[in-house]
Amino acid sequence: MEHELIKTKKALQKAIDGNHITAALEVMTELARFKVTQDLLKKTDIGRVLGRLRSHQDVKVSQRAKGIVKKWKEDMTSHTKTPPSVSSSPSPSPNTPQTPLANNKPRTMKADDVVFATTGVTVRDKTVELMYNGLARDNFSDSDLLLRRAKEIEVVIYNTHGAVNDGYKGKVRSLSSNLRTNPGLRESAVSGELGIKKLCTMSVQDMASEESKARDRQLADEALFKARGAESAHAETDMFVCGKCKQRKCTYFQMQTRSADEPMTTFVTCVNCGNRWKFC
Repeated sequence: MEHELIKTKKALQKAIDGNHITAALEVMTELARFKVTQDLLKKTDIGRVLGRLRSHQDVKVSQRAKGIVKKWKEDMTSHTKTPPSVSSSPSPSPNTPQTPLANNKPRTMKADDVVFATTGVTVRDKTVELMYNGLARDNFSDSDLLLRRAKEIEVVIYNTHGAVNDGYKGKVRSLSSNLRTNPGLRESAVSGELGIKKLCTMSVQDMASEESKARDRQLADEALFKARGAESAHAETDMFVCGKCKQRKCTYFQMQTRSADEPMTTFVTCVNCGNRWKFC
């Protein structure tokens, strides 16, 4: 199974890199049929790949990735559930990092029974916990790795601001929020693909998921159509083919949206179905 999973992972990466969405969705359908274990996730690194795809700009890809991760979590949860036994076995030490997803509760520092050496400052200790909880959300990584990353983030934020001040607290709030809501961001931070120093200097816009960025761009385009379309002269033409309904009956207008030496942007609306698009 390990060989098949690695082969499927490579096929998925190839499809995503080539922006072949249909092929990627087909490969992800195959992935959903696998029953994975924690050991398989570590050996194949497929969890990190899917984790990043949960924030892909294509909604179908992100939703499919989220569904597979959820299914695998449920599979591993059911696999780890064993009937009560009369045999007495030593319970794990509370200081030992726990195996991820051993139960169906949201992963947090408390749920993972993670303990760490205090920084001596209550607010800084709370920051480590917040960063851990953000990184651990739907993550397959071991607790010791998550704790190491959380402590690295806190140290960088503290060293950047020099004290627990408003700048420190604002950065902590921003990072905590974005780590919770952006799967790709936290997967990259945990894996080391995104350096901790770079993570801590990213703006709110930089930390937004691809899905969120695509949604913002769409809303901005729609607002521009409405705001400028009402005051700009529209012309009807059959020069353009609607990508949605394939009809040619369209209206359009042009305006300068970039620098003066750049071409004008053409905004087109399909009269038949209302589809809108633009090009330069």
